[in-house]
Amino acid sequence: MLLVDMTKAVGNGLTIRRIDTMVNHQTNELFIENLRVPVENRIGEEGNGLRYILDGMNAERILTASESLGDARYFIRRASEYAGERVVFGRPIGANQGIQFPIARAYAEWKAADMTTRAATALFEAGRPCGEEANISKLLSSEAAWHAAEACMQTFGGFAVAREYDIERKWRDCRLQRIAPISTNLILAYVGQHVLKMPRSY
Repeated sequence: MLLVDMTKAVGNGLTIRRIDTMVNHQTNELFIENLRVPVENRIGEEGNGLRYILDGMNAERILTASESLGDARYFIRRASEYAGERVVFGRPIGANQGIQFPIARAYAEWKAADMTTRAATALFEAGRPCGEEANISKLLSSEAAWHAAEACMQTFGGFAVAREYDIERKWRDCRLQRIAPISTNLILAYVGQHVLKMPRSY
């Protein structure tokens, strides 16, 4: 694994091309060709770079799981408040099970994902193996956020797409977590192969 000074590398073997995306995350393509890096920029031992990167990805999974948990909590709070305030036909819409139950289920999924993420975090901070827990926390948290977002969109109805309510922006943002920085399918492949010891699927 090598540390590259991008201020010196751009134009000398490194090309960066920005990718415009629908969400507020800067995303770039990197093109590396004949980039020279001094040996003192090597991190750790030669031959172990992939292992370092994979271990670092556990931290990334926990971090993005935590972001999804924050998204889920936001949607649940907004939906619950609106369901209690919005009155139709003389009663709050939250009194209807069709509104109330999806929000309650989203809350239950958030709680479960939160506990899984806390377990992954504790293992990581203790320096113990946490690949299984980090991946599962990323999976459950991203799905909890998406289900909470959908419940919130349904609760707000047509107002959910109005920018003034700030639901549609977060809805778009949280969808990203199901495909990046790792997709749900890759997590399931990891669990299938490395946790459940089934044959490699890709």
